[in-house]
Amino acid sequence: MAEKKGKRKKRQRRRVKKSSFYEVKEGKIVKKRQECPKCGAGVFMAEHKDRYTCGRCGYTKWKK
Repeated sequence: MAEKKGKRKKRQRRRVKKSSFYEVKEGKIVKKRQECPKCGAGVFMAEHKDRYTCGRCGYTKWKK
């Protein structure tokens, strides 16, 4: 008979405030991160060590 295992715990996602994606310079609002070219404005791409990825559509842009 196979040994029973407990339920797997759900992964806790880290919440990030939208205000951390913007910065005020010289009285103007500047975006800190790149936006996804497929999804359009308002959808930011995650920055990894070797690439940028969109969490919504999966688009990946490799760093050079």
